[in-house]
Amino acid sequence: MNPTKKSAAADDKPKDEAAEISEAELLKQKKEEAKEKKAAEKEEKKAAKAERKSAPQKTAKEKKAQKRNPLKIHSKAWRAASEKIDKEKLYPLEEAVKLVKETSTVKFDAGVEIHTRLGIDPKKSDQIVRASVSLPNGTGKQLRVVAFVAEDKAAAAKKAGAIEAGEESLIDKIGKGWLDFDVAVATPEMMKKLGKIAKTLGQKGLMPNPKAGTVTEDFENAIAEIQKGKVEFRADSYGILHNLVGKVSFDDTKLVENIETYLKAVLDVKPKTVKANYFQSISLASSMGPGVKVDANDLIKNL
Repeated sequence: MNPTKKSAAADDKPKDEAAEISEAELLKQKKEEAKEKKAAEKEEKKAAKAERKSAPQKTAKEKKAQKRNPLKIHSKAWRAASEKIDKEKLYPLEEAVKLVKETSTVKFDAGVEIHTRLGIDPKKSDQIVRASVSLPNGTGKQLRVVAFVAEDKAAAAKKAGAIEAGEESLIDKIGKGWLDFDVAVATPEMMKKLGKIAKTLGQKGLMPNPKAGTVTEDFENAIAEIQKGKVEFRADSYGILHNLVGKVSFDDTKLVENIETYLKAVLDVKPKTVKANYFQSISLASSMGPGVKVDANDLIKNL
């Protein structure tokens, strides 16, 4: 072997070993840096968590208020309308009606809604509030009515104003998912046949009920009354009634008359076991408009 070549090979070997050592150290250094970075991030998270714990904690009420702050979820027009209302004041009915009409923020003829909190326990069977009332000036809304009647009475029901009427054919149609109506009327003998769609109707609040006047032999008159402005009221699981009592285009006097008639009907079905203040609160609002609190005590005295 050539001594010169042997010497050159010997010289290259240390260089290769040095390169390998250098790469190993570099890899080790990178691992150490990554480890230090990870430890620093962990410490930062720990410090942030400790800072959050030491900061003053918001109450559940404050969190709810922040989450549902109407000023953050409503439009500029709604906020401007809301500023016209004193949130702490209980308004006389006539003044409340004027404010509701004045603070309507939509371009269409908005509905006027009434929300009434009752002093009842909806979980008790003897404190369920459910009935119906015919408003003297109607609601301004054309309701779509269907009638569950014998086939030979279907024509009469449609003549009275029902959009659909019948027996098995109507039941089958609803069973397939059709629910394009607002109120259902039925004759007493038809109720047992509604078992197959009872759950569907019940979930939508469309099940005919004797207390609401929607289960009757005189189905023609029931349909006519609904079309004229008969409304059903029923307390929800919180003991609150929600109903439409007119339109913002109605005269003030017509709205006041509708509201007084409605509340008189609610008072007439007050459960005998209710000892507390029956009308806890009453508020009015236009569709998508801010609420106006009504002086319930003063109003009820004059009913």
